[in-house]
Amino acid sequence: MADDKKKKADAPKAAKGGDKGGAPKAKGERGGKKPAVSLVSTSTGPEEKIPPRLRDKYRAEVVPALVKQFDYKNPMQVPRVLKVTVNMGLGEAVSNAKIIETGVEQVTLITGQKPMITKARKSIATFKLRAGAPIGVMVTLRRERMWEFLDRLITFALPRVRDFKGVSPKAFDGKGNFTLGVKEQIIFPEINYDTVEKVKGLNVCITTTAKNDEEARALLQHLGMPFRA
Repeated sequence: MADDKKKKADAPKAAKGGDKGGAPKAKGERGGKKPAVSLVSTSTGPEEKIPPRLRDKYRAEVVPALVKQFDYKNPMQVPRVLKVTVNMGLGEAVSNAKIIETGVEQVTLITGQKPMITKARKSIATFKLRAGAPIGVMVTLRRERMWEFLDRLITFALPRVRDFKGVSPKAFDGKGNFTLGVKEQIIFPEINYDTVEKVKGLNVCITTTAKNDEEARALLQHLGMPFRA
């Protein structure tokens, strides 16, 4: 009996929490089961964005050309585009609320940014319009999206207008801002013509830092805006 007790005392004790063989269990392991394997994301991160082509053209070509044309003493005096506002009027939404959803979807495709819904400020009984009713969508573009929209407008959209002879050089407000009316939204290649229920128009307002219409016209002309002669 004494020898048996001595053998048991000399035998190596199993590690705390170990199995019968003496091997320690892995953390989180219960009943001999293997711990769950956590999935690790293998994403390499966001893709590198390509800088807007029209913005590079403005910095490399338009700024030196305007400095030479107007004899600016400082390059910071050169006018630049501040923002572009795209507005789609949807007066028919008074009788059909689904038109607003279609307008939001189409303007989002055209500009790459979700627009806000504009509402009526006053009630007009003649048009059965109540104050606060949705009547259109509007979006304001700045920085990269602004340059990309202008590039697509000048390069792809305007040349697709039927019998296009150029935009009016007189559509300025006297403070260097230019407003362009588009009769059909289908001139933008992002719009699928087969899904369009009704052709709608757009208003595009280009806000610049130009002090007068002459400087603003020269800025847009150097950017590629096709003005009528």
